[in-house]
Order: sequence, then structure tokens, then C-alpha cells
Amino acid sequence: MRLGKLTGYEIRGQEILLDFEGEEGRIKVVTPYIINVFYGRGDKRAHSKAIEGDKTTSASVRVEEEEGGIWIHTGQVSVRVSDGFFVDFYNKDGEEVCGDYRGERKPLERVSPEVLKLLEEEGHSAEGGGEKHAFEVLKKLDTFTHFYGLGDKTGFLDKRGYDYEMWNTDNPEPHVDSFKALYKSIPFFMALTRKNVYGLFLDNTFKSYFNMGQESVDYYWFGADDGDLNYYYIGGDSLAEVLKGYTYLTGRCPLPQKWTLGYQQSRWGYVTLEDVAEVAASLRENDIPCDSIHFDIDYMQDYKVFTWNKKRYHNNPKAFLEKLSREGFKPVVINDPGVKVEKGYEIYEEGVEGEYFAKTPEGEVYVNTVWPGEAVFPDFGNPAVRKWWGAHQKFLLEQGVRGIWNDMNEPASFRGPLPGNVIFTDEDREATHREMHNVYGHLMAKAAYEGLKELDGRRPFVITRACYAGSQKYATAWTGDNTSLWAHLQMAIPQLCNLGMSGMPFVGTDVGGFGADTTPELLARWVQVGCFSPLFRNHSAAGTRRQEPWQFGREVMAIYRKYVKLRYRLIPYIYDLFYEEEQTGAPIMRPLVFHYEKEEWARTCNDEFMLGSRILAAPVVNQGIEKRMVYLPEGVWYDYWTHEMITGPVWFVRDAPLDCCPIYVKAGTVLPVMEPQSYVGEKPWDTLLLKVYPGEGSYDHILDNGEDFGYREGRYHHYRFTVSESGEVSCQILHAGYEKPYQKILLQRLGEENWVELHPAS
Repeated sequence: MRLGKLTGYEIRGQEILLDFEGEEGRIKVVTPYIINVFYGRGDKRAHSKAIEGDKTTSASVRVEEEEGGIWIHTGQVSVRVSDGFFVDFYNKDGEEVCGDYRGERKPLERVSPEVLKLLEEEGHSAEGGGEKHAFEVLKKLDTFTHFYGLGDKTGFLDKRGYDYEMWNTDNPEPHVDSFKALYKSIPFFMALTRKNVYGLFLDNTFKSYFNMGQESVDYYWFGADDGDLNYYYIGGDSLAEVLKGYTYLTGRCPLPQKWTLGYQQSRWGYVTLEDVAEVAASLRENDIPCDSIHFDIDYMQDYKVFTWNKKRYHNNPKAFLEKLSREGFKPVVINDPGVKVEKGYEIYEEGVEGEYFAKTPEGEVYVNTVWPGEAVFPDFGNPAVRKWWGAHQKFLLEQGVRGIWNDMNEPASFRGPLPGNVIFTDEDREATHREMHNVYGHLMAKAAYEGLKELDGRRPFVITRACYAGSQKYATAWTGDNTSLWAHLQMAIPQLCNLGMSGMPFVGTDVGGFGADTTPELLARWVQVGCFSPLFRNHSAAGTRRQEPWQFGREVMAIYRKYVKLRYRLIPYIYDLFYEEEQTGAPIMRPLVFHYEKEEWARTCNDEFMLGSRILAAPVVNQGIEKRMVYLPEGVWYDYWTHEMITGPVWFVRDAPLDCCPIYVKAGTVLPVMEPQSYVGEKPWDTLLLKVYPGEGSYDHILDNGEDFGYREGRYHHYRFTVSESGEVSCQILHAGYEKPYQKILLQRLGEENWVELHPAS
């Protein structure tokens, strides 16, 4: 984006309006660390879907003039704006952190100029590269920069050297590294240089592009097909601080209901009441803890949303769901946006009457084909439509449903993609599909979330396949239709870690793979990753091998049981991580680099990860491997299984037979664990169990009812545990607002068998 010379500027509070020979740009200081760069390309301003409300906080803004530009100082960040609307960012020490590249963009030469000219002369077309977008921003790139984030992109943790597109895409082919786009568009990344860190968020919902140094070793660039140049620079002294700033802007995932952290069983293919009942019974008979069974599209009548196939459920689905609930299972049902075109069908008739569906440019209701056949698409950009859709969640709640699973919401369709000129609404103005496509799933999730919250009062559990920046406020997400491939198990780790680094903490993959047939070994290894994933669900496609753990023999089922039980053991710890996330934006599943930025290996580690800051997992993700190299970062660690103490940074070989996922706990950890149980809430939360790993440290633990939003009004207990090098533990109660505090706190020091009662300080 290059404008003319800077001829003047005007300071309006924390905004600086810039005149580039009649073209107006804007720099806004949102906070001392967050700077908005804006250039409007049209008369109509889009509403941000990611940022809700005014996020501006008071900041000291000082402007200095220089020849050909100005400096803007906040005390934490300095911004240099030069002729042409070049914008460079400096840290508080005056070092350039993120600078615009002044040279020309040189697209990759995919076809030589000579060949291109020859083909054109012969009447052929050939792509020579250098496509033009509405705007492009080129930033300097040095040898040492690593990139993280960008949502659910395929490939490895570090996104340097790749190029991506932001266009929510349902691609049924097995996902491989060359995919430029998947289901989610989160145009935010963090950069880690040799000495500094920063984040950039492009708040533009049109199709956008991120070339992270694939094209040149000198620069990276991002751009979009339409809309405003509207990006945020986010400074900080660490990746954690930058992510905290980004999630301050776009929102954070609320503390989920505690049961949603349990194991969840699903399959596209549980067609009848008998199918579901058999799965539920087998889970309990085989002693595999489980909190939820998911109902895919077959539960509906003719694939119509907000209906239930009563024939398959003996005319009484409510009674069956009540029975499941008594057994500890919380039903979760799928919901697609495509509404069947059918006279007399309530949802369709109401939508037509209220003008709630997307339209053609000629003003007719737009029709495509999805699971129910001919279908129409709710215009979720319209607040009235979101209210209407949210209110219809009541039907599902009345049946006994506890969670909504939004699918096909890119939106996907069978009769070709929705044309770009289909008419939608952007809150109070008309917009096209080109602009609203990437936020369709986001707005559908918002509709479901707000409807459930109003109707039920408990923290809504909404799963979404498609999303945009900020969707974490409304939904958990999974990585879509993966495949039962070792490559997809390998990819699960960087993919989930990058989603967390993109502000989406409550995420998971389909354990075992959705498409194709898993193998016993692959399933055994996948559950060892899945048990640490924030969303822990086994899901598979119709026509593939059944994927419940008892389908694979005694050995695999025993391994599966072991790691599901480990997950339940860790639920109090994971719950605390979600409480921390709501305060700081820190993800649950974290790449090593999140805590160990200075360690070179951590910057590109793809096969290890952290659960919070205290647990490191090094799973086996290759077939036939029973030993693996493990890297432990700086500090003292304990082997979870053997209790061996190891001092890092260090590489070593660890035995890892099929039933073993190497796990390490950091010294100074007080780890809250849960009593064995078949589902969350089977036993009362009256006793807290603590595993103590000697070393200097402290740990904060939260107790509330695990269901509603009372914790935001102070109805919770906040315990702080402090541990010494010798393993001695003390406890303080920092906040006492929950009516049912622990009756007893028991701790077990590493290597000891006895549990000792701990009494909090008064």
C-alpha cells in the first residue's frame, strides 16, 4: 500500500489522521502496546466481527515531526510513519522490531517471461504470478524470524517459508502441507525474531493472503482482495504478552462447563436409538470414562435442523436422552446452517416470512443443495436472524441436549460454492458473500451461543468447524475432516498449538481420524495425544471402520482406557488452565516456544508440546517406534511414570513402548488431580487431591460449581499452594466465595504412598 507524500496530520486524542496528498490514512493508539493502522478504501465501513466494543485504553501519545514523516511515541512502542504510508514499529529501546519493506514485490517466477509470451502469442493462457490485490503490505524479514498462528493451517509449527489464504474451505481431500486454506480464517500471527516479538492482526473478512517469506528471503507480505487496510500491531516482551494483547482485542474463551473437558464419543453412523444405547453401555461396561455422546446428522428428520427423527427414537427421544443423562452422558447434537426448502416446515416458513435467508442480487431467496436437498442459508450477519436462530435452540434443550455442534458452516454446499454476489447483511448494511463468507461460521456460533446462554443459563457448549478471529468467545472448535493417517497424527500437534497461538484455546482433532480406516497402533498413539488436547473427542465417518476402542482388541482397549483415565485425572488442572486463559489468553496446549523462546530447538519443535506450563508431553507419532529422542528445556523435570529427576536443557533416548507416552512434570509443581470416576460429577467435589513435585514454586487453583457464570460474580474459591525444594506445601485461600468449599485437601509427595491432609492458613 503506497500513497503519496505526507503533507499534514491532525491529532485527535489517540488518533492521528494523516494526509497523503489528499488520501487519508490513520494511526490509532489503542493501548500503549497496540497500534491500529488504517486506510479506508470505500465509503462504507465494515463492522469488526472480531473486536466487540471500544478496546481503547488511556495512553500517553507524543508526536514528533521529521523530514518526510512523523514519529508517534506511546512509551512502549514508537511508530514511524513516512511518505507513501510506510509504517515502522520500534520497541521502547529504540530498536526496529517490524519495518515496512521499501523495495518492490517480486512474485515467484512460476512461468518464465519468454514462455509466458510464447503461450500468449499462441492463444493459450498461463499463470505467470504477480496477481494484484486491493492492497498488499510488505514487511522486512531477517534470517532469524519464526512465525506462529494463522489458525488451523496444515504443516509445521513455524510458518516461515509458506504461503496461505484466508478463505474458509471444506476440502474433502486428505489435508496435506500444500493446502493454503482450511475451515478457519484467523488472520493473526506472531513473529519471533532474534531479540524481539510482535503480533500482526489483519481485521479484514474478504479473502486475504499471507506469504510468510515463501516469495523472498527479504520480506513477507499480506494483502486482501477487497475491503479496508486495517491491521493491528501488537507489541510485548514475550509471546505470552503479545497473545495477551491480541486476546484483549478479540476476546477470550469463557471458562467452560467442567464436563466438556471429559472424553466425548462420536461417529457419523450412530443412526438409531439402539446404536447409541449400545455405545453408551459398552463405554460403561469397558470402564472407559465418558461424558458425552455426539449425534451426527442421522438423528434429524430428513436432515432438517431443529427436528428429531422420532421413528428411529421410538417416538420419544426426550425419554431416551433423559436416560442417557442419568447414566452421566451429556448429549451433543450436530446443527447445519442449510435449511430444507419445504412448504409447511416451520423453520423454512418462518425464515421466508421474516426475510431471514441470503438472497440473490435480484432479491430472490438463494437456493443451493446440502444434506436435506435444496436448502437456503440464514443470514447470520443480521442481528434479528441470530436472535431467531438462537431462540430455536429451545427445541433441542427441551429434548435434553447439552451442547450444539455447528458443521458445514463455511458455508459448505454441494451444488458449487455460494457465488460471491449473494446478498447478506453486515449488522445494519448490505454486504455480499465475498465479504461475509469468512465470518459466516463465526456469526452462526455467536447465534447459538447467545441463544443457549439466554435459554439455559449455563455456560454454552458450542462446537464449530468454521470460524474467524474472535470466535473463541463463542465456541470450541475441531480441525474438521482429518484422515486416519500417521501424517495427520503428526500434524495434530502443530495444528492445535497454532490454533492456541491464534487465540483459539478450546480445540481438538478427531482422535483416530475421521476419514479412512484407522489401525490399532495408530489409535493407541492418537489417544496419547488426544488425552492432552483441550477438546477430547473420537469421531469417524460413515463407511469407515468402527472406531470405538473395544473394536481393536484387549491390548489397544487397555491403552485407550489408561489415557482416558489419565485425562480424567488431570481435569482439575486443565480446568485451572482455562481459568488462567480467561485472564491472560494463554492457550491450554502450548508449543515449547511459548515458554522457552530463547531455546533454538523449542522454536521449531513439532513433536512435543506443553499442557500449561508444568507438563510436557513427548508422544510417539510414527509407526513402529518404541524409542524416541526427547528434548527437555531448561529446568528440573520429573518423569511422570518413573519419577526420575532430569535436568535440562538435555536430549536423551526414552523407551516408549505402545502403552507409553513420555510425560514430564516440572519441579515445583503442585498438581491437582481428580478421583477416578466414569464421568464428571459422578462423585462430589468435596476432596482435593494434590500431587507434589519438589522444587520452588506456587500454584493457583479454582473451585466453583463448574456450570454457570457465577464465578464472574465472585462465587468461587481461589486457593494458592506454595511448594519448597523439600516438597513442603502451604496453602492460602485468596478468595472465598463458593458455598461448597473443599471439606478436605490431601497431598501426596513424589515417591511416597501416603496421602497427608493439608490445612489452609487462616
